[in-house]
Amino acid sequence: MTTALKSLRETPELRHLSQIVSGLDEGVILIDPDGSLLWANRAALAMHGVTTMEELGRTTADYRDRFKLRYRNNHRLLPADYPMERAVGGERFSDVIVEVTVAGEAEPRWVHQVRGLSLDDHDNDDSCCAVLIIQDLSALIEAEDRFEQSFNANPAPAIICRLADLRFVKVNDGFLEMTGHIRDQVLCRTVYDIDVLRNADRRDLAKERLCEGGTIPQMEAELELPNGGTKLVIVAGQPIELGDQPCMLFTFADLEPRRKAEAALRHSEERFTRTFKMAPVAMAIGARDGHRLCEVNDAFSAMTGYSSTDIIGRALADVGLWADEGARSAIERAIDDGRDLRGHEARVAGHDGHQIDCLVSTEAITLGGDDCVLWAFHDITQRKATESELVEAIEAVMKDTSWFSRSIMEKLARLRAPQDEIGGAQLEDLTAREREVLALVCRGLDDKTIARTLGVAGNTVRNHVARIYAKIGVNRRTAAAAWARARGFDGSAPPAPSAPRASQS
Repeated sequence: MTTALKSLRETPELRHLSQIVSGLDEGVILIDPDGSLLWANRAALAMHGVTTMEELGRTTADYRDRFKLRYRNNHRLLPADYPMERAVGGERFSDVIVEVTVAGEAEPRWVHQVRGLSLDDHDNDDSCCAVLIIQDLSALIEAEDRFEQSFNANPAPAIICRLADLRFVKVNDGFLEMTGHIRDQVLCRTVYDIDVLRNADRRDLAKERLCEGGTIPQMEAELELPNGGTKLVIVAGQPIELGDQPCMLFTFADLEPRRKAEAALRHSEERFTRTFKMAPVAMAIGARDGHRLCEVNDAFSAMTGYSSTDIIGRALADVGLWADEGARSAIERAIDDGRDLRGHEARVAGHDGHQIDCLVSTEAITLGGDDCVLWAFHDITQRKATESELVEAIEAVMKDTSWFSRSIMEKLARLRAPQDEIGGAQLEDLTAREREVLALVCRGLDDKTIARTLGVAGNTVRNHVARIYAKIGVNRRTAAAAWARARGFDGSAPPAPSAPRASQS
């Protein structure tokens, strides 16, 4: 032991030195060249969970027995690698990071960053005292570990670049899965190699904020993928510190599913538009609100005479398309109630005023994000004219309906009065005498024969027939017979004929 060291131990210099460093936040341990621990401040003791030098250890060997050190990569330190031993050996070092575990325990309690230096004896070239300066990084490392765990576990793609050289220092699994990059290939590259701001809509602002270390607002960009493709994303940057180094955290939202959905929707709408234009059936597209037309196809213009410029942007009621106000109200009320129509019979008016019988169908659709109605108009004018001519021909040549089967009469009734229009008067609205007369009409008897059968005057029969016509809304005997047969009344058992009685009215 040198004289200088003895004087340091025995004179007030050591006390003065201890007073200077005792209040420091960093831990300080003084070590004799022979391996004895001379002194430690309160911070150094607290960093080892002890309160006295005896608990810390009287020698470096005692310290090694009480505390086990390992590097952050889990490799345990050999005795000669302990910072105390290196400092006693005269080695100067800095920023050695070790994990400190209490002997007998499995997990480390602290993470220390250690620097080593020696105090020289000015009278001799020998070192009179080794010094360890310790900084407790436990809280910082724990915070970094929590950040690392959350960063890696976060499914949102993220990557971190160091602002000093713009080199990527961390990347999570979400980014690797989204792009197909390999981790090691990313961490050795810069933002110039993997351009996370490629084709960004505010690229100049993003580059300016990156140079300043400021927040980069959300913006759309296109990432270039390793396979040569691209991926549409939303990217944002947030400045952070990682290991006391300024960094930029880039986070991403994958917009590729949205782009594919939009492309599919666009293609679907294009196909619909082509089909709509080429359809042989008159079709129109209108808004649900106000029933204004947005588009008509060529078949619609050919049927009605209205061109797209004549009718687009106007409500059907304003155009005067509907020939029947009641039909217009019923159709618009159904659409307003959210009901779709199928084959609803209505009459529309063409541009030149001619009337067209149609079957109208509607379907609620969404087009370009707007709620719309698809109209379809099936022109049945010719069909109805043909049916009317057929019925009139039958009525002209077949004055006697007695040989008609019931099914034919019912079909004739439906041709004259569609099923949804059957209503009004019923058999119960006729008097008993009127039902008797109607039964004989159904058998094809004329007025004289009916009068003789019922024993009444011919004028009386004619009056009964006129009242029947008025009640059921017809003006021909065949129509009256069809009306009765449609309601299951065919007059199959009328009263037997009898001699006329002139006195009976």
